[in-house]
Amino acid sequence: MKAARIHEYGKPVVLEDLPVPDIEPDEILVQVKACGMCRSDVQLIDGYFRPFVDIPTPITIGHEISGVVSGIGRNVPRMAGFQEGDPVGVAPGWGDGICRHCLVGNTHICPNVRWPGFGPYGGFAEYLPVPARYLIKADKGLKFEQIAPLTDAGLTPYRGVKKLRDAGALGPARVIGVFGIGGLGAYAVQYAKLLGGGAKVVAFARNADKLAIAKANGADHVITVKNKTSVAIAAELGKVVGQKDLDAIIDCAGATEMMELAFSLLGISGHYANVGLVGDRISVPLLPRVNREQTFHGSYWGNNTDLSEVMALAAEGKIRHTLKTFTFDQINEFLDLLRRGEIVGRAVMTL
Repeated sequence: MKAARIHEYGKPVVLEDLPVPDIEPDEILVQVKACGMCRSDVQLIDGYFRPFVDIPTPITIGHEISGVVSGIGRNVPRMAGFQEGDPVGVAPGWGDGICRHCLVGNTHICPNVRWPGFGPYGGFAEYLPVPARYLIKADKGLKFEQIAPLTDAGLTPYRGVKKLRDAGALGPARVIGVFGIGGLGAYAVQYAKLLGGGAKVVAFARNADKLAIAKANGADHVITVKNKTSVAIAAELGKVVGQKDLDAIIDCAGATEMMELAFSLLGISGHYANVGLVGDRISVPLLPRVNREQTFHGSYWGNNTDLSEVMALAAEGKIRHTLKTFTFDQINEFLDLLRRGEIVGRAVMTL
């Protein structure tokens, strides 16, 4: 099979031929049909994660995976309902199944978690073995290039917006800001409308094309932040929604400058959920976090329940996609485009 692998950090991935992997008795062999390209693929190649976890090479990249069932391990129970040829999405975060996080369903934050695309097996390959419990059957009306990004770009902001909703940050007469309208933010705008209980949705970004996508995806207002001070942005916010601060923020960029701006706009008792990892450190004043009783939520990827809900929304036609497809031999070309910030929406490899 074909596979795209990291052999040396900081170098282009190598496209090579490998044997089709064997499967364990509790696994299913997935024939990949599409794999989304994520900024974290670039960060992995460039060494962003190495201070936290140094993954040994070679690494087969790609973690936004859709495909079809190609083989079923002998211990996969019939009641799981899988048959060869079934369309599936691959849930991220394969936990050990016994820690306290796994036991409540949050396998993606298991201390012994494994991730497709961050080890020997990933979605930029023609096949990969997946534990059966981390496959979710997809509606046959969805295209594979639509299913793939739902497993991260469409999943991660969904969990973040759910956290804001469950914390009581959303509802009528509230304003939620969506920061960073990239691969994740285009979905976050839609979830803010779907789960917001009538909250006004304002999208913030530098790129006019990305703001246009946010508007098309349901944002009530869009504000460009390029070459503007926080005071000017707050004044513009006041004009469009009647208040100069935000009750809730879903940050899909996590860029240092953008986060510092967003915190300056967070209101009294405001809630901030961050799902982005563009930057590494931020500097924000402490007093407003305390005397305004603000809450920061770290939100990482999502669990099987979250993905099942996202897939159900997609099957009902409630999720819009902005996609750019490419082929296997264009992987390094598109990694460079993503590295330069030149991709609008989500890039997805199709096989």
